[in-house]
Amino acid sequence: MTRRPRHARCSRVRQSRKTQERGSATIEHVFLLPALFTLMFVFVQGAMLYQGKAVALAAAQQGARAAAAEHGTTGAGVAAAHEYVRSTTVGLEGTTVTGQRTATHATVNITTHTVSLVPGWQPTVEQSATLPVERITG
Repeated sequence: MTRRPRHARCSRVRQSRKTQERGSATIEHVFLLPALFTLMFVFVQGAMLYQGKAVALAAAQQGARAAAAEHGTTGAGVAAAHEYVRSTTVGLEGTTVTGQRTATHATVNITTHTVSLVPGWQPTVEQSATLPVERITG
């Protein structure tokens, strides 16, 4: 009886394992890729929401500064906030700006929607800024 060398038996076992595992990489990708794409889209959506909040807050602050100026008005604050949103961003839709000025404080509120990667979902962003009205005391 002739014995096969040890390396011949090992290569046959390795070959047997390879044929049993054929296609396993494809199945792994079928489950892994959708999870990775979902995770990627969640991060991008979070970044879009964060960017929308940052721009809306900056616009509200700009509007509040204009409304709180010594001779400022509510209309000037609203216009300044609208101008800021229009000139600095891409991705905010349906922006509404409201303002209020009293003898002591000026407030500007912004409500807008950010771009969504999920069809039919419109994330809403609301930001507000209040500043004291400038006045000369003497």
